[in-house]
Amino acid sequence: MVGLIKLLSSGSLFFQLGTSASFPKRGDGLSSSWAAWTTSSAAVPAPSQVSDNDNNINDSGGITPFDNAFVFRSSDDWTPPGTMYGRSIQLNDSSILATWENYSPEPPQVYFPIYRSTDYGRMWSEYSRVQDTQRGFGLRYQPHLYVLPGQLGDLPAGTVLCSGSAIPTDLSSTHIELYASRDQGQSWEFVSHVADGGEALPNNGLTPVWEPFLFYDNGALTVFYSDQRDPAYGQKLVHQTSTNGLSWGPVVNDVRGSNYTDRPGMPTIAQLKNGYWIMTYEFVNDPCNCGVPVYYRISDDPLSWDDKEPTWIRPSDGTNPEGTPYVVVANDGTIMVSSHTESAVFVNNEDASADGWRTVEIAQKRSYTRALGLITEAGKDKQYLSIISGGLFNPVDAINTVTFGVEDFEAWSSSDYQV
Repeated sequence: MVGLIKLLSSGSLFFQLGTSASFPKRGDGLSSSWAAWTTSSAAVPAPSQVSDNDNNINDSGGITPFDNAFVFRSSDDWTPPGTMYGRSIQLNDSSILATWENYSPEPPQVYFPIYRSTDYGRMWSEYSRVQDTQRGFGLRYQPHLYVLPGQLGDLPAGTVLCSGSAIPTDLSSTHIELYASRDQGQSWEFVSHVADGGEALPNNGLTPVWEPFLFYDNGALTVFYSDQRDPAYGQKLVHQTSTNGLSWGPVVNDVRGSNYTDRPGMPTIAQLKNGYWIMTYEFVNDPCNCGVPVYYRISDDPLSWDDKEPTWIRPSDGTNPEGTPYVVVANDGTIMVSSHTESAVFVNNEDASADGWRTVEIAQKRSYTRALGLITEAGKDKQYLSIISGGLFNPVDAINTVTFGVEDFEAWSSSDYQV
C-alpha cells in the first residue's frame, strides 16, 4: 500500500499508512511538546466475548457500571491503527449506536461502521454502514453521531445524523458531509455537503476542514468544525448553520488565536443547567509551554463564542489534561470533560468556575479521543456517563480495540476526587 500521511485537524494525530509509523517534521507546524504528547501509548484492553444483538431492547438487567466492554477489533491485515475516534449516541428506543474511523484495506472505499447495543453497551454487533455515496472517496475521518431533537426541513425529530469527512486515498482534499437515518440507524441517506477544504494535512498554509460537531437549537442545525482556510490563521474554530439541512449559512468565527501558529481545535459544546453554554477545545502551540492544554469558554448564546474569555482546565490536584477534549453536562448540572492524556474524567459544578475542576479516576482506557455521553434506562430519568474509546494512534500491538464503558457519576463522592 502506498504510504500516506493521515492527520486530524488540529495537527494532533499523524502516522504513515503502511508498515511503520511516521511523523511530520517540526516544520510542519507541530510544536515539540505536541510531538512528545502524540508519541505516548498505552496498552489496549484484551477483547472480551461479543455476542449478536437482535432488534429487541434487552434492558431487563438495567444499567450497572462497567468499563472496557469489547465493541470491535479489526483483523491484522488492516492498516494500523485499525480504528480510532470512537463516537456513540443513545437513541429514543434506548439502544446505543457507535461508530469510529475504520482503517480497512482499500479498495473498497473506507466507511463509518455503525454498531448497535441493546443492553446499554455491554454487547455489540454490526448494524449498518455509512458509505460515501456522493464523491467516491470514502468516509475517512472524524465521524460524529447526533439525534435530532426537533424537525429539520423534512427530517423529523428522532432522525439520526452522522457527519464526518469524505477524503480521497491520496488525502488531496477534505469534505465535511451530512448523512441521515430515518429508521434508527438501519439505513442512511445523503443530506448535504457542509464544507470543502484542501489537503488533509495539518500544515499551516494548507486549507483543510476537520472535526465536525453537530448541535440543534431553535429549529436549526449547526456544525462546529476546525478550519484552516483563512490565510490569517493557521487554524481556527468556526460554525455554519442550516434551517433545512440542505443549505448552509456563512462561516462564523468561534475561536481564533492571537498568533498565526495558534491552532485551537476539536470543539464540543453542551448546555449548562443555568442556561448558559460551555465549549471545550484543545490549543496546539499555546504559548503557555504546557503541552496541548484544554480550554473552555462560557456563553449565553450557543452561536456566539469569539469574544468570550478562554479558561484553562486545571484541576485542584495539579493534573494538566491535554488534547482532544469532549464535554457533557448532566441534568443535575455536573460538567464532565475527557482528554487524551488521562483516563480520568474532569468534573465541575454548574457554575463552571476555574477553581472548581476535580479529577475523578475511572477504569475506562484513555484514547486518542474519547466521546462522552449521557444514557438512561428505558422509562427512567437517572443518567449515567458513557465513554467510548476508539484507541490510540500508536497502539502497543499495532491494532486498536474499540471499547465502551458506563459510570454512575451520581455515586461519585468526595473520596473519588483527586485533590
